[in-house]
Amino acid sequence: MERQKISEGKAKILFTTESGDQIIQYFKDDMTAFDAKKRGVVESKGAINNAISCLLFEYLESEGIRTHFIKKLSDQEMLVKRLEMIPIEVVVRNVVAGSLAKRVGLEEGVKLPHSITEWYYKRDDLGDPILNEDHILVFGFSDEATLKEVREVAGRANAVLRKFFETKGLILVDLKFEFGRVMGGDAGDLLLADEVTPDTCRLWDLKTSEKLDKDRFRRGLGGVGEAYQEVLRRLEG
Repeated sequence: MERQKISEGKAKILFTTESGDQIIQYFKDDMTAFDAKKRGVVESKGAINNAISCLLFEYLESEGIRTHFIKKLSDQEMLVKRLEMIPIEVVVRNVVAGSLAKRVGLEEGVKLPHSITEWYYKRDDLGDPILNEDHILVFGFSDEATLKEVREVAGRANAVLRKFFETKGLILVDLKFEFGRVMGGDAGDLLLADEVTPDTCRLWDLKTSEKLDKDRFRRGLGGVGEAYQEVLRRLEG
């Protein structure tokens, strides 16, 4: 069966497979920031992000957090379960950085007494606006039970990854999760989806606070590929 493109985003392309309940997730070398106003290409980024995401999904599964990951297919492809996605991006913050620093007027690097969960409407054309839980419920983006489950799973995943990254000499500053349900599944089929990479996490060196994530591209710091490769090296080690 010839694969067909399902959709293409800023960082990945989704393709059909012979199985209707599985799809291929292809990681691109493209780099974007500021709602794709800034664009670039980072050599081997797709392969690095695929390797990182495969490793982290496997680790999350070993810790009892269910994901859409099935297996790695090639350098830039992974096989995943096909899901009906919830149109919400869940951002969990452990340290003040990025847009949070601007909104609350604090310096980056302030450690939070406990993690903050934020919700964003997944709409590129609207700039992924921030939401509160009332928005989500009133506009039907999710129901209350699902929202509660998403918050709980995102919190557990953040805690698991935060400890894991620390053993690798990395601070998990914040990260973005996406969730979906198995096509035709029931309320027990909520899975963590998308990717977990330096594109979707802020990762700082534990000793120096050097940025090893997408902020290197956003802020023109250079060394993006080298930073991503360093994250992979530490995780594999």
